[in-house]
Amino acid sequence: MHAPSRMLFLLALFLLALFLASFAFGRYGVPIWDVARILVYRCAALVEDGLSWLLQRTVAFLPETVPWAAQMETVVINIRLPRILLACMVGCCLSAAGASYQGVFQNPMASPDLLGASSGAAFGAALAILYGASNEGVSLAAFAASLITVLLVFLLAQRAPGHRVVNLILGGIMIGSLFTAATSYVKLVADPTNQLPAITYWLMGSLSGAKLSELGFAAVPMALGCIPLLLIRWRINLLTLGDEEAQTLGVNTNLLRLAVILCATLVTAASIAVSGMIGWVGLVIPHFARKLVGSNYRYLMPASMLLGAAFLLVVDNVSRNLLAVEIPIGILTAFVGAPFFIYLLMRREKTL
Repeated sequence: MHAPSRMLFLLALFLLALFLASFAFGRYGVPIWDVARILVYRCAALVEDGLSWLLQRTVAFLPETVPWAAQMETVVINIRLPRILLACMVGCCLSAAGASYQGVFQNPMASPDLLGASSGAAFGAALAILYGASNEGVSLAAFAASLITVLLVFLLAQRAPGHRVVNLILGGIMIGSLFTAATSYVKLVADPTNQLPAITYWLMGSLSGAKLSELGFAAVPMALGCIPLLLIRWRINLLTLGDEEAQTLGVNTNLLRLAVILCATLVTAASIAVSGMIGWVGLVIPHFARKLVGSNYRYLMPASMLLGAAFLLVVDNVSRNLLAVEIPIGILTAFVGAPFFIYLLMRREKTL
């Protein structure tokens, strides 16, 4: 087994161990052994009665009668499982989007909010909260506004003269600034008693109150974006060579770049819609992944996904257990991301 493949295997094992360990963290203690038994027991309950009966008697640690309290199972299945799964999904998607943008734009500073998707989602969510929408309505508005923002950036880049990639970046900065100003206006006119705190808390990013319904809402666009990125990840290597070199190899660079950007934008919009503004993950994690498996996107893309899921899971465990009051996860990711961004700037300065 090659070193990158071995590293991917180790990352997968680490994520699995961290996934199970995360159930034990919280104010209501649940032993890891009971977590494993509850999860397998519930999985067995989902299959047919005959297979369930066979599984429950062939797996050694599954008892015929449930020995744990109903409250413990409720905590594991209804409270912690949706949140842990959502942390893994969001971290995976943001890291994949960041790695994709860095390859497409050939810029180590590129991140998922480069085209204004985050700013658009923030405006959509703030507007939905202003008009009293439900949690599902807020997520849907954020998702739709994020996609509309990127669509506007694409239309602007196509009509503007000059290099299309440069136009995309400049258009993302401009449109993102407009939506940031619009979000500030919504906060200005919002009710300072209820609406303004809700908007502010959403903008800080959080996974609290995650529900299985939110997972279902986000899973479809996340899968539609992540699966194509995994399938065409080796072609992103060609984009890093430059358009002329890639075209000599028979690659339609414009079509490939469009496909990668659309998939990365889709997973970014879905992630922000259900988690709020969580920054720095898409910028920081791909660089850590490069140090582990190299710059080949055949390994870099899955490594970024695994490492991003593990990273956000660790940060979420800290956010809900460090203090008596939960810390918004966007604050903690900024504490990690900002120093690393400074490190990247200093390193880039030395190489020039």
